[in-house]
Amino acid sequence: MKVEALQYGDRKVYTVASFNRGVADWLSRLPTIWVEGEVTELRRNARWQSVFFTLKDPSDGACVGVTIARSRFDALRLDLADGERAHVFGRPELFEAKGDYRMRALSIERFGLGDHLAALERLKKKLAAEGVFERKRPLPVLPRRIGLVTGNDAAAKRDVLTTITARFPAVRIVVAETYVQGPFAVTAMIEALREVSAAADVDVVVLARGGGSFEDLLPFSDERLVRAIAACPVPVVTAVGHEQDTPLCDLAADARASTPSVAARLVVPDLGELLQRLGRARTGLERGTRRTLDRERQKLDRTHERRRGLFVRARRVARLRLRCRSPPPRLRPRTESLKRDDDEAARDEETKHTTKPNESTPLPPPLSRVESAQFSHSRSRAAPNPPRARHTN
Repeated sequence: MKVEALQYGDRKVYTVASFNRGVADWLSRLPTIWVEGEVTELRRNARWQSVFFTLKDPSDGACVGVTIARSRFDALRLDLADGERAHVFGRPELFEAKGDYRMRALSIERFGLGDHLAALERLKKKLAAEGVFERKRPLPVLPRRIGLVTGNDAAAKRDVLTTITARFPAVRIVVAETYVQGPFAVTAMIEALREVSAAADVDVVVLARGGGSFEDLLPFSDERLVRAIAACPVPVVTAVGHEQDTPLCDLAADARASTPSVAARLVVPDLGELLQRLGRARTGLERGTRRTLDRERQKLDRTHERRRGLFVRARRVARLRLRCRSPPPRLRPRTESLKRDDDEAARDEETKHTTKPNESTPLPPPLSRVESAQFSHSRSRAAPNPPRARHTN
């Protein structure tokens, strides 16, 4: 399609669409070439028609965007990852709608690990051998103060503060704004981390940064920063980049969050959920206390009934023993008369043995009629009435 310019007097003016179309047409006539670089920012989605990544020159940092059809990329079966060095075969092109210059790849060949990735792998093995990644401390349930190390006016800072205040409004936060990318980022973050962790009542520190390119996140894999995080006196939570990004500082931290908002949810509990848990705990304690009191009350009642039965039995036994020791009143006259008869018989026996054979015992004088009647009456009163025979039908 021919690109035509608008005529304004003696001046030819091209519209943006015409300009982009002309440049794209000119680039399409360039031959296909091989380009060597380091793969970074690889993005692949099953719903996308293309795979996107950036090819970087590790010597001076020059970059060019690359696109390749997803079907062609999957057919190569390279399993590329960020930091690998590759040879890309294709031609340059311009996306006319946005004026985006990129390279359309037709084939990719792995050339080897990139310089940055190789250096990071060596550093990772070294720190792992020293045990830098082993210490994992538990996070406080209710921190008194929270330290936040992040960039100036960063979206990560806003996400962390908004989430923390929404979940637990009473918490106090100490914010340290510092560089999070560039040549001064490492030393600045180390100094901010030391200052925040040394502040009074700080129980946990959050190191947050939003998403970025592979090069932007390189300071978070610096050995000095990794060792400073491992030596921090309080637990550290890192939220650097996106979920697929894993800098070395994430391995040294006590907890790793995929996003700054997730990091905020890790360091403070939700006030509403906490109140519900307290309510359930209070209800459980009350129910358990009532159940224990009812069980102990039942034990006391059973013990009281058992002791009451023993007391009644003891009283019955005491009464029976008392009855056995003393005869009933209606038997006492008969017992006393029998005792008198036994005494008189014993005295008569003694008299019989003590008298001489030739001596006769004088007889008592005969009783008169009146005395005989009185004696018979007293004997009849002392003797109990004989039991009556029971007649059964």
